[in-house]
Amino acid sequence: MLPTYRDEKPTSFTSRIYQKIKNVIRLILSDRNSKNLLGFLFLNLSFAFVELFYGIWTNSLGLISDAFHMFFDCTGLLAGLAASVVSKWKANERFSYGYGRAEVLGGFINGLFLLFISFFILSEAVERLVEPPEVKHERLFVVSVLGLFVNLIGIFIFQHGGANHGHSHDHGHGHSHDHGHGHSHGGSNAVIMKGVFLHILADTLGSVGVIISSVLMYMFDWMIADPICSIFIAVLIALSVGSLISESVVILMQRQPRQLDDSLPHAYNKVLALEGVQNVQETHFWTLSSDFFAGGLKLEVTAQADQKYIVSHTQMIFKSIGVSQVFVQLDYEFNKNTYMNLQKQPL
Repeated sequence: MLPTYRDEKPTSFTSRIYQKIKNVIRLILSDRNSKNLLGFLFLNLSFAFVELFYGIWTNSLGLISDAFHMFFDCTGLLAGLAASVVSKWKANERFSYGYGRAEVLGGFINGLFLLFISFFILSEAVERLVEPPEVKHERLFVVSVLGLFVNLIGIFIFQHGGANHGHSHDHGHGHSHDHGHGHSHGGSNAVIMKGVFLHILADTLGSVGVIISSVLMYMFDWMIADPICSIFIAVLIALSVGSLISESVVILMQRQPRQLDDSLPHAYNKVLALEGVQNVQETHFWTLSSDFFAGGLKLEVTAQADQKYIVSHTQMIFKSIGVSQVFVQLDYEFNKNTYMNLQKQPL
């Protein structure tokens, strides 16, 4: 009997793209936070177009600036959605740490865009302060209230948003220069959701500012209220992204985690107290992404030191303060007497 087999045709480029999109949608729908992000992204994007249209129609810089802020908040929502999906991707040979840094990089780029928009709005507002234009405030109020309603929905959805997932596995290797390795790959969606919440909160305050300016223009005919409102929104944008940019830069520059500034010196003292440890050198600790801390250090130990004991206890000490991965290198003490005896022996 001839062997049966199925002649599988190579999949086309379109089929592969379709399969990838299908997998991404499946990952999004499997997580509550991701579904909330996707739903609010569509809602926010739709209303941003409405605000932009009415801002141009009513000649309101405040409404136009808030619309642009919402557009860039959509990029923040999209970055958060992408980060929540990418964080579920498994580490591989080329990306041994996984894809957690995409969250940091995306936040940094998004922050720069928002900062650019805030400066653009500020410059336009200053120009309008000199010559305030005529604004159709009667059309402005309704759209502003609707924008506030949309942002309040976002606050309600994301104020308790957050999810954590992760997994870890540890193994140790011993040789003359011993390295202990502990790998932990995980992401913290709570950090992503916090960033999204702060952006929505800034949008909400911006909508309140536009409402106040429209009321002032309606009651007192203060056309100068519109550029003042725009300045208020621009400042809110800059303040909301300031911490995001600084935190991203600190992580990308491999600074020692601020959360460990006080606990690391105590950890070094505990390591020095281990039997056989003479000195702690070349300490390096950094933030990989969100709350994932990694580090390495070199220990000078005596020739009789128990390498497994020192490596395991050193890892335990640093993991107790929140370091997920620790690399330990052991340098054994050089025995001068042994060296002199070897020199005296005949070849």
